Amino acid sequence: MAKPVFKIEDLHVSVEGKEILKGLNLQINGGEIHAVMGPNGTGKSTLASALMGHPHYEVTAGRVELDGEDILEMATDERARAGLFLAMQYPSEVPGVSNANFMRQALNARLGEGNELPVLKFHRTLQEKMKKLNIDPVFAERYLNEGFSGGEKKRNEILQMSMLEPRIAILDEIDSGLDIDALKIVANGVNEVKSDKIGFLVITHYQRLLNYIVPDYVHVMMQGRIVKSGDAKLAEELEAKGYDWLKAELGIEEETVEVEA
Repeated sequence: MAKPVFKIEDLHVSVEGKEILKGLNLQINGGEIHAVMGPNGTGKSTLASALMGHPHYEVTAGRVELDGEDILEMATDERARAGLFLAMQYPSEVPGVSNANFMRQALNARLGEGNELPVLKFHRTLQEKMKKLNIDPVFAERYLNEGFSGGEKKRNEILQMSMLEPRIAILDEIDSGLDIDALKIVANGVNEVKSDKIGFLVITHYQRLLNYIVPDYVHVMMQGRIVKSGDAKLAEELEAKGYDWLKAELGIEEETVEVEA
């Protein structure tokens, strides 16, 4: 299978009539890790939600393609089946649905009718991946995220990504609320699945995550668009100097206020 190609062209997104993304462009290819950073309120989480089809976010212009298909014409579940995955900043708890059943249904939907994974093979694979992520095997039968700690929820998101094997994975601040041990486990889970078959969009505030998930490209978002790109050294520079120098360099005085769902 060819490497995935994910193209975002001139993307504009509004929330309740207020424009948040103002012409964002980005291309991610298989095997690449792209980190998106920026001050609070610049549209980073808006980008993640809009790409996945959250109804609160209105795409007013632009085009987003995954392997040549316009995903903006797809419902959220169709985007997921096409190979788009979002690891959420705040994963929801779903009482009454076991972790294992949720992932099996999601995986079978991703594989498509006639390609479902046999039950025994699914459970064997699930247990193997849970072990790598230091997730207690009993969590397979617990309700989805119910009673999970913040770190356990984030590891569970990476477990889902590992099981579903998406074409493009969007990781929305998976490092928030994690101590250093949990951060390393989550990062190792990402590095385990890195290959030419998957591209990553990693949204983060902090350079520390990028010590463990080393990006090929770092992009800075301000005022709803990408204003600067570089390699991993750019993230180190931002960590050391903050964003004021870049705002001064670009003549940016005020930031957009990002509206969240």
